[in-house]
Amino acid sequence: MKSQDIRKQFLQFFESKGHLIVPSAPIVLKEDPTLMFNNSGMAQFKEYFLGNATPKSNRIADTQKCLRVSGKHNDLDDVGFDTYHHTMFEMLGNWSFGDYFKKEAINWAWELLTEVYKIPKENLYVSVFEGNEAENVPFDQEAWDIWKTLIDEDRIILGNKKDNFWEMGAQGPCGPCSEIHVDLRTAEEKAQVSGKSLVNNDHPQVVEIWNNVFMEFNRKADGSLEKLPAKHVDTGMGFERLCMALQGVTSNYDTDVFTPLIAEVAKITGRNYTSNEIKNISEEQNKTNIAIRVVVDHVRAVAFAIADGQLPSNTAAGYVIRRILRRAIRYGFTFLDTKEPFVYKLVAVLANQMGEFFPEIKKQESLVTNVIREEEASFLRTLDQGLQLLENVVKDTKGQEVSGAKVFELYDTFGFPDDLTGLILKEKGMTYNEPHFKEELQKQKNRSKAASETSTDDWTILVEGNAETFVGYDEVEKEVKITRYRKVDSKKDGKLYQIVLDATPFYPEGGGQVGDKGTLFTPNQAIEILDTKKENNLILHFTKELPENPSGKFMALVNTKLRSNSASNHSATHLLHQALRHILGTHVEQKGSLVSPNYLRFDFSHFSKVTEEELQSVENFVNEKIQEQLPLIERRDIPFKQAVEEGAMALFGEKYGDNVRAIKFGESMELCGGIHVKNTADIWHFKIVSEGAVAAGIRRIEAITNQGVKEFFASQEATLKEIKEALKNPQDSVKAVVSLQDENAKLKKQVEALLKEKAKNLKGELASEIQEINGVKFLAKQVDLNAEGAKDLAYELGTLGTNVFLVLATADENKPMLSCYISKELVAEKNLNAGQVVRELGKYIQGGGGGQPFFATAGGKNVAGIKEALEKAIDFVK
Repeated sequence: MKSQDIRKQFLQFFESKGHLIVPSAPIVLKEDPTLMFNNSGMAQFKEYFLGNATPKSNRIADTQKCLRVSGKHNDLDDVGFDTYHHTMFEMLGNWSFGDYFKKEAINWAWELLTEVYKIPKENLYVSVFEGNEAENVPFDQEAWDIWKTLIDEDRIILGNKKDNFWEMGAQGPCGPCSEIHVDLRTAEEKAQVSGKSLVNNDHPQVVEIWNNVFMEFNRKADGSLEKLPAKHVDTGMGFERLCMALQGVTSNYDTDVFTPLIAEVAKITGRNYTSNEIKNISEEQNKTNIAIRVVVDHVRAVAFAIADGQLPSNTAAGYVIRRILRRAIRYGFTFLDTKEPFVYKLVAVLANQMGEFFPEIKKQESLVTNVIREEEASFLRTLDQGLQLLENVVKDTKGQEVSGAKVFELYDTFGFPDDLTGLILKEKGMTYNEPHFKEELQKQKNRSKAASETSTDDWTILVEGNAETFVGYDEVEKEVKITRYRKVDSKKDGKLYQIVLDATPFYPEGGGQVGDKGTLFTPNQAIEILDTKKENNLILHFTKELPENPSGKFMALVNTKLRSNSASNHSATHLLHQALRHILGTHVEQKGSLVSPNYLRFDFSHFSKVTEEELQSVENFVNEKIQEQLPLIERRDIPFKQAVEEGAMALFGEKYGDNVRAIKFGESMELCGGIHVKNTADIWHFKIVSEGAVAAGIRRIEAITNQGVKEFFASQEATLKEIKEALKNPQDSVKAVVSLQDENAKLKKQVEALLKEKAKNLKGELASEIQEINGVKFLAKQVDLNAEGAKDLAYELGTLGTNVFLVLATADENKPMLSCYISKELVAEKNLNAGQVVRELGKYIQGGGGGQPFFATAGGKNVAGIKEALEKAIDFVK
């Protein structure tokens, strides 16, 4: 069976059982601060399990794109080395929200596997929860009894809490689970060793394919369990592993999910990949196989993340994506000998293969390809730089072992992989102190963990149910009651409280717009709302303190000044988007935004710098729309399909419900949940303050409106006034500045000429101070010149022979600078290098630098270190 058919059959089967089929949520999560990525099929349904929202159907089935590369679920280091772990994978799932339970879930799973997919029953094993006395959770007798009617008892395995009790996290819904495992070994292997003994023991051909989780408990902050008000079913079946079982192979990578990608890598690199069926392969071939598996797995993860709106970057989720891509590049670089970008060439294969079911990868193919290509080129340059740095480290190392701290510096500062460092050192007959490296790495991880550690109390429920209503589109103040609250302690923000109201005018952070701030009033108390966010369908109001009487009534009041400025900036982003598409072309798509009271930031797809003329045209376009005084046309709760058919723009990577809100200003129409002005005239004016690149093929515009523009113009006016006063209030300020620049240029030339003359005069004075050491004419001296003068002096002194070694120090404007000159003959004969000299001596002035082997400079911050640097210079010739 082809993988596309396997996926379709799963969804058709559960549709026949009354399930609503829903699309996969984006792989990147934007409204759940507890997760960076969708790491399981249930992530997009958390709000239903928590009881914070009502599902559109009590029975749902889907296939969810998942990514497991961070946090509790992290499979990254296993990928490539075995045949069944992946970063990005599909999770087929069927869900019951308070509807059916164990009987139906187990029977349907068995029916699909054995009657539809025709997997032989003798190849299957199942597990049930053995119970846990410490937590007062009994053995799952009900699941055992159901399985007994379907399978021989000797194929039912008891599992402990680690294997057969599934939890969402440290807190939240959880419950026992029943797994299904498949044994794909040969008949001969099965005869020798029972498959039962290999379940959950990391055997590559005895693997779990389906997990049925029975959600019936809630894990509280103190670790105790309480019964949920309703019982749910949460199942997950690994699509790639299912394909392996149904296609008669013993590796996920031998299925048609991966073989087209593997074939393309083999074609590009000229390296062969051997199937898992082939035994006793050479060590060299095994390394090749691992590298190819890493590449084809990782390109899927990176491509789908970019298509869903997450670009590679140096922070948070973006850093994770960059790390995955760089792992693929370095495996190619080291084991497939790819010294040019090549991973991007796989995107076309992936788009053709998966574009029918996941249209986002097809529609974003050009962007994904270009982003990956530019990231590859950039990292390959980093690898080249790292190789040079490593070469210097090797030269400076006495003995055969490089320090772990040096390897960590290469890894942490320059992004040079430690395993590649180890490989290169091994080729040179050297090693590095791996325990010390791991110690430094652990310190860094501890620092990161300490900065982000958070503890959360259980909710204190004051009003049962979740009838919370957002009224912020129409009201900025509202009489409210607190329905629940909890305390949160974090190393970053300290102690905070999260408060949920029965109704709120506060807009929660989302769609790029920051959350509202404001106040909760009582007759005796004013509680400041520091921020507003959304988590699992709850709107959370952050405060430093709790009201004296949380059960009382309050007046919730939004800070309207901040709200008004945010609304102005948000509406301007819509007009900006329209302007960019009109002026640059319809290839432009929004790739991210930030809307705050102070400014707006807008990221968009475009593959060249926006010219000054184009920026001016964009600015003019937006201001024309402001002057047209276009009224806001807002439509709430219209069907998603209808809104798109009417021309509303939907953004890739955003999760939209069946009904949406559309915002229209003239011809600009977008799906948006944010706060907007009532008329474009309220924006007052639009001003672009910067434009630049943030990633390959992604540009960023930062702009201001309304109050920000007023403050900008006031600042510019004040600056101009200061300039005029400094110039003694000339009639023509521009002409006065030009005249000043011309005069400065003439004086600069005169100073340079004087310094050159001074350098020539100093040559005679310093020549007598040169000492001869080991056949080298040596001088280390501080001189009263600028950096350029010191260079001229060094070259003048260099004419005194073919064996000159000079280190000259300057402190012009209190900025220390070291210049090193070495005769070219000495560079060759004595293996001296000026760049190496200034890098070493630069440490004493708290700086660094480099240059050519015969002349190099280093700048620093510590003038007091010049004396010691000059004293140490003699060591190079001694």
